[in-house]
Amino acid sequence: MAEKLMGKDVAAAMKENLKAQVTEAKEKGFVPKLAIIRVGARPDDLYYEGGAKKTCESIGMDCQVFEYPENIEQESFEQAVKEVNARADVNGILMFSPLPKHLKESKIRELISPDKDVDSLTLGSAAKVFVGDKTGFAPCTPQAVMEILHHFSIPVQGRKAVVLGRSLVVGKPLAMLLLGENATVTVCHSKTQDLPGVCREADILIAAVGRAKMVKADYVKAGQVVIDVGINEDPDNPGKYCGDVNFAAVEPIVDKITPVPGGVGSVTTAVLCKHTVMACKMQNGF
Repeated sequence: MAEKLMGKDVAAAMKENLKAQVTEAKEKGFVPKLAIIRVGARPDDLYYEGGAKKTCESIGMDCQVFEYPENIEQESFEQAVKEVNARADVNGILMFSPLPKHLKESKIRELISPDKDVDSLTLGSAAKVFVGDKTGFAPCTPQAVMEILHHFSIPVQGRKAVVLGRSLVVGKPLAMLLLGENATVTVCHSKTQDLPGVCREADILIAAVGRAKMVKADYVKAGQVVIDVGINEDPDNPGKYCGDVNFAAVEPIVDKITPVPGGVGSVTTAVLCKHTVMACKMQNGF
């Protein structure tokens, strides 16, 4: 039976560390602050927003939501984003996406300063992640994967890591973070030949494709660490959620595994706060 890598344990340790950093910032006269920009009221956005606000409060950070109607015009929204970005009291900005289709999201993203872009929305942030610049912020989900590996003392250097999925949100930046810690990385996708065979070669297998229970017993081997980034409606249990990994089939085989829910997703808001605290410190020179 595999060891379950519980996200709540990672998040709790991160929060304790962040509380100390927030206290240090306050002693210097600064209160780290996250701005959340939301257009409309999608249920998944509201759910994540609630978790982010709760995490901010738990470590002593400030958090302010800037909410705009779903029918806001491009020019008005651009001006609103510029105003939030220009605020001296805002250290980090999270903008929920996708935006409504009538808005030019690529243009709006670039209105956020890279030094406040704590979830890697801008090309500047992506470039910093690509070149290994530590002043850049990776997307929160791939960084959460790295936090889990670090917390549970899972070695990365020299090990074979297979990333299932090549999205700009998870797969590609995660590959860069793993390479930055000297893993040997393979990125798989829908055109990969003998996908189960490639996955079985991994020491660390990370599933981030958005397909419920796709990773089955023939994708894994004994001794592996499996990190499941997926969150999908469970086709076998209406109203429940599952990951990209068929947990029941894979868990008896591998050495360590993250559950869904309760794994990577539990760490993302702590990463968001960590990035905002880092941004506050960099912006104020301490």
